[in-house]
Formats: sequence, C-alpha cells, structure tokens
Amino acid sequence: MKATPLFLGISTLVFSSLSMSAFAATADDTAALKAAIDHPIRSSANKARDEYRHPLETLSFFEVTPKSTVVEVSPGGGWYSEILAPLLQQQGQYYAAHQPADAKSEYAQKSLAAYKAKLAADPVYSKVTVTGFTPVAGYKIAPDGSADVVVTFRNLHNWYMQKGDESLLNAYKSFYAALKPGGVLGVVEHRLPENKLSTKWQDSGYMPQSLAVKLAEEAGFVLEATSEVNANPRDTADHKNGVWALPPTLANKETDKAKYLAIGESDRMTLKFRKPKAQ
Repeated sequence: MKATPLFLGISTLVFSSLSMSAFAATADDTAALKAAIDHPIRSSANKARDEYRHPLETLSFFEVTPKSTVVEVSPGGGWYSEILAPLLQQQGQYYAAHQPADAKSEYAQKSLAAYKAKLAADPVYSKVTVTGFTPVAGYKIAPDGSADVVVTFRNLHNWYMQKGDESLLNAYKSFYAALKPGGVLGVVEHRLPENKLSTKWQDSGYMPQSLAVKLAEEAGFVLEATSEVNANPRDTADHKNGVWALPPTLANKETDKAKYLAIGESDRMTLKFRKPKAQ
C-alpha cells in the first residue's frame, strides 16, 4: 500500500518511542482480517470510509486476530461490527457493548433497537453478544478478565460531555475490569491540538490526547504505543459546530461545504494501552 502525506499505510505506521510488545500478526491473521474487511455484508457506504478509518492498519495495531475475544464499546450503527462479526465468528468472540437495555432516553432505545435489527438480519451476526455500556462506576461490559482486546472508536468525547473526568475514568475502569491481564485497550478519538486546551473545547467533539492518556493511566493502564495512521493534518479542530462540521455529518450543511469536504474526516489519535500482567 502506497503511503501519502495524509494517510499512512500499514507498513508506515508512526509509533511513539514507547516500549512495544512482542506481538506480530501471522500471515493467516492478516489474510483473515483482509477477508473480513472485504466481506459482502459490508455496505458500500461503509467501505467508502475505509480511506479515513483504515480498519486493516487500526485493528492490526490493536492486536485483533480471528481468535481474539473482543469487546467493542459503543458500536453505534455497527460500522466496525460489519468487520468484527465475520472476523470473529468461527474462532473468536465478539461482545458489542451498546446502549444499556434499560436506557431512559428515546434516542438510546432507538439506537439499540436499530442495532439489534441489523444483527438479526444476517446470520453472520449470530454469535455477537450484545451487552450494554454507560460511563458509571462499576458498569460491566463483559465478564471480568474475559477480553483480549477492548476497542472504542470516536466515543471518548461523548462520555466526557456527561461528567467530565469522572465519566471517562469510570469508562476506563470498566474496560480495565473486562480485560485479561496483558490485554489491550485500543482507542481512536478526534484529537484536540494541545495548544487549544485553553479554549472551550468540551462540547466540540474533540479530546486532548494528554487527558485521554492521563485518565487511562489513572485507571491502571500503561500507554504502550501510539500511531498516526488515522491522523489528518488538514483538520484544525476549530470549526463552527465542532467535529460535526466535517464529513460525514456536515453539520453546517451547504455553508463552506467544499472546504469541509476538502479537509475530510477528523484528525484522530490512535492509542494502544496495556493492562499490566499480574505480578
């Protein structure tokens, strides 16, 4: 895959100088992941976003294999479910921690119902286990110590907008409990430039990477590596209506639409944390 200045291929992931694990995907693992990304269950609209979301590089970086037990937290409409369900159907296990079954809001109930309807529509989803998640203390997303990998994509800001540090710390603690010792937490999130920390960024949809890391470490995680595979240097993170000004939402409608389309999707941090092994 040829790298560009904006979006980097799998052979050109940019890592921090942090210590790295000995994990290396086998050729069979990579082939299975590519097959899942090419699976016919995926919608054409979702496939079109691969150029911004880089599922092969991202899931490889997070050490997801066909034999993994994976928890995806807040899968939304199931963009990654269309990849993870076929990937894990035969040898792995996939927990989708969606809205809680007892969620009070109409939006949450409709979102959960739509997701369950998606799963019911095709047997490729037959082994998906739907659990719930909300960022309150002690919430269980999967059995304790069961997951090899917990992943979440562009959700930190949603939890942070509830009760700030408290909500995000609660989320991280739930992820920590679900992971096996030595397991991986993979986070992709809209990234706020550190020089904008003094602005009113909390409702922008962006998160400062320093805060995302700090709270994860408070929950017990170790930041093992970072990748720039989902970076977009064209995104200045200072748009009217925040991150939602960019595609695919285009919250400002026709106003400056060409500018936002030229920027593309948001600049994103991609972080790999490790739950320490028991001493």
